[in-house]
Amino acid sequence: LLKVLSHIDSILQSPRAPPSIFRPSKGPVQNYIKDNGQGCGFEHLPLTIEMWADQLIALKDLHRSLRKLSLELLPWNTADPQDNKESIRVEDLQLIVDAILEELENKEKNSQTQSLQTLSAIISHFQKLFDVNSLNGVYPRMNEVYTKLGEMTNAMRNLHLLLELDSSAPPTVVVDTVGKLCDIIKKNVTEQVQQLLGTQDIHSIINKLEEHECFFPPFQALIQDLLCVLEISKVDDILPAVQKLK
Repeated sequence: LLKVLSHIDSILQSPRAPPSIFRPSKGPVQNYIKDNGQGCGFEHLPLTIEMWADQLIALKDLHRSLRKLSLELLPWNTADPQDNKESIRVEDLQLIVDAILEELENKEKNSQTQSLQTLSAIISHFQKLFDVNSLNGVYPRMNEVYTKLGEMTNAMRNLHLLLELDSSAPPTVVVDTVGKLCDIIKKNVTEQVQQLLGTQDIHSIINKLEEHECFFPPFQALIQDLLCVLEISKVDDILPAVQKLK
């Protein structure tokens, strides 16, 4: 038994053992063991072995948790050679952790690759939409589009205010409202022209315009001749010049 205890004690004191495991006891028990030549530190072995037993049980629980995590992240990897073994080693846990880390790294790389592909597709689509031939022209065109968008937004906001429309009214409503206003203005202009010419008949308007075309050229020629004969330059001076000739 002493030989076994000595062997265990040497393992506990080896460089591979954690530094907090070996704690030689002090007091009369320690002196008694030294005096009887039975070595030292045996009295703490039961506590250490008990702790090891707890750690081995915890190791199995940790292995079970890692296996669940592995099945969630690696559902295709169902084979586990340790499922049928009673003893679980740290190396077994390390293999599971390494497999999970490798899968996460692969997913991250794939995600970065997909992001680059998505970004390339977005840029290509932008080039097609806004007729950009090179990558160097993407940023200037983006700035131009942003500026035009701001101008259009301001114009639409002002139109909403001028037309007394709700700010949520779509552009189609704005266009329809402007079209109706244009129709009203055209109608008013037509009515004003009719009132000015003193007729409500379009044919009468045409006749008056034809009369004007027949009358105006000779009248204009007469006025030009009078200006030359009277040696004046303004139409308003014709009547005073004629009155002086009386």
